[in-house]
Amino acid sequence: MDLDAFTAVHRPEWDRLAELSKRRRLDGAEADEIVRLYQAVATHLSTVRSAAPDPATVTRLSELLTRARTKIAGSHEPAWSDVVRFAVVSVPAALYRIRWWILAVTVAFLAVAVTAGVWVAVDPDALAAMGTPSQRQQYVDEAFASYYDPQLSFAAMVWTNNAWIAAQTIATGITGVFPVFVLGNNAVQIGATGGMMAAHGELPLFLQLIAPHGLLELTSIFVAGAAGLKLFWTWVDPGPRRRVVALAAEGRSMITVVVGLAAALGLSGLVEGFVTGSALPWWLKITIGALALATFLAYFLVLGRRAVAAGETGDLDADRAGAVLPTAG
Repeated sequence: MDLDAFTAVHRPEWDRLAELSKRRRLDGAEADEIVRLYQAVATHLSTVRSAAPDPATVTRLSELLTRARTKIAGSHEPAWSDVVRFAVVSVPAALYRIRWWILAVTVAFLAVAVTAGVWVAVDPDALAAMGTPSQRQQYVDEAFASYYDPQLSFAAMVWTNNAWIAAQTIATGITGVFPVFVLGNNAVQIGATGGMMAAHGELPLFLQLIAPHGLLELTSIFVAGAAGLKLFWTWVDPGPRRRVVALAAEGRSMITVVVGLAAALGLSGLVEGFVTGSALPWWLKITIGALALATFLAYFLVLGRRAVAAGETGDLDADRAGAVLPTAG
């Protein structure tokens, strides 16, 4: 198909549709005309996509149709149904799609943390690198436990800090470096701290203070790392799609993951702020933390499996995502 000739023939219709879409009011004849032109231009867009997928023309016609559709049907007002659908379909689907990445990141993190912990616990030189004997003793006896201060401001601080780290990990995931750095650094720090506590005979206290909130908090960080690395791998291997199209779709899905993690980290922040440092029995604290984690896992594994089976990915729908050029399979 000669795209220049096609454009020259149909440009008057496109210009007329653009003109009608910009008008504040339409009379009866103009309302009928804009509907007819909308249908015609939609056919033109389909023809261009299949016969001569020029990005500039596809984008122009897609934007023109979006404006015309808004003029015909009215602007879309967000409804509670959209919020519910996002929460029970889009977020679980985006999380479920990266479940194997989450598992791989979890295994790698725990392996590094345990290695670092054992090293510090059994190697005098590694233990000495954690500080002077008096500094280590003060940390074990006072600083570690006193950090967990049960109050709303502490919970809010923990939540915003962790949510920001998770968002950064995903947003910079395309580099393939930052997620690995964040995960590796946290694994070494947590493992080394646990090793130091174990060397002083306080490993049970370490686990008691970490477990209530850490089960969900660390899982959320694993998810963020997995999402960032998935974005990087999409850049490396986009599959049958053009790299920019694959990255755009995956990036939108990962933004959905960020929103889901903000909620999960909010819950872990509440546990850390009001449960970990509270006077509740340790068994109850750990039970609460385990229930929070179980709720999160059930949420995205059960709902996510159902959503993905229905074809959901966590990405925006076609109307809101913008034009996508056809790609040979």
